[in-house]
Amino acid sequence: MLDAHLTSPVTRRRLRSGPAAGHIDGFADWLHRRGYRPATLNTTLRSLAGWTDWMRSAGFGANDMAAGLDACAAALRERPRVRHCRGPNRKSLEAARLFLRFLREQGVLPPLAAAPSPVERWPVLGEFRGWARQHRGLAETSIDAYERILAELLAAIGDDPRAYTAEALRGFVLERARRHRIARAKTVVVATRAFLRFLDATGRCLPGMEHAIPGFASWQLSSVPRFLAAEHVERVIASCPTDGNGPRDRAVLLLLARLGLRAGDVAGLKLADIDWRNGRLAICGKGRRQCRAAVWMDNSPRRAHFCRLE
Repeated sequence: MLDAHLTSPVTRRRLRSGPAAGHIDGFADWLHRRGYRPATLNTTLRSLAGWTDWMRSAGFGANDMAAGLDACAAALRERPRVRHCRGPNRKSLEAARLFLRFLREQGVLPPLAAAPSPVERWPVLGEFRGWARQHRGLAETSIDAYERILAELLAAIGDDPRAYTAEALRGFVLERARRHRIARAKTVVVATRAFLRFLDATGRCLPGMEHAIPGFASWQLSSVPRFLAAEHVERVIASCPTDGNGPRDRAVLLLLARLGLRAGDVAGLKLADIDWRNGRLAICGKGRRQCRAAVWMDNSPRRAHFCRLE
């Protein structure tokens, strides 16, 4: 019941006299069953009252819930609510969407029609997924992140790659990256370039179009040295503990410092990957591609060299 979850009698009267009156008790219990804390549940119901007040004043009834939500959102875009004044706001719209979700679960409102997925709308994205998985070795999480960006690209500049221009591509990247910080902005660039490489490889766009997308400069780590001096590296290696983990730590540091392996290369290395007789390692690097690498020693007994054999 509403009385058990909402402390304000004035707000209870507002909700019971508005368009949501017939289902407000069930909605309050539904929120409680879903694990809403008392303070959050109370705030949600107060916010909902701002929307139902607006619905009643605008002439919307219990049969116009979805239309009333759209109309209220449009009214707020044109004229945002003044702070500290009663009326709907952003939280009211969130509470209203939650209320409509409750009504759909109860069968009061018809379920929303499922929107077509990006792959259904643009089949080329499905081909890109297969290409990125097979030829680039990308993980599904990376492909999913790229797909969301590329869906916006196709919606913004069209789905005819032969009509793409450097100006249009740069404009999309700059506009899409504007809402993010530098790390996420770089993801927009990488996703767009990967898609353009796919289009180039399949003969869908002009060759070399991926070079039209410049990268974003990042200066946060400009003061960090690009490499450590040899004596500093030796100090790090010598700092390994003498307990049971010491040999392991020293082996990891030697692989990083002497052979120049990536962190992922070392993490995935197994004893079976070491060819002791021929001095080679089997490395599974970027793109989950396995390659062989040769290791040899020079005149110094403490220095080894490393060469990838693709």
